[in-house]
Amino acid sequence: MSTDDADDLVFKALADRRRREILDRLKAGPRTTGELCAHFEGALDRCTVMQHIGVLERAELIIARREGRARWNYLNAGPVKAISDRWISPYATHAVELLASLKRDLEKT
Repeated sequence: MSTDDADDLVFKALADRRRREILDRLKAGPRTTGELCAHFEGALDRCTVMQHIGVLERAELIIARREGRARWNYLNAGPVKAISDRWISPYATHAVELLASLKRDLEKT
């Protein structure tokens, strides 16, 4: 899979607020699929939560591991870092340089 295809999967996965909420839950540590489903109880059914988890897995944002009957989901921050390195950091660097230049110009006057 090309880098652009992988980036597309990550952007698609991050586009939905419920998938971002799943990732937020996993920042604190691994969760079972049952725990993730329980978090959305009343808002989403188990099948829908599983579909969202599937999108996150295809984007490699989640790594799942089975332990007996339990399925543990782990956050994989690598794809997010790759997106940041490619799309955010270069723009942030440019913005910081502009602010530094503005500061120098203002201090001269």
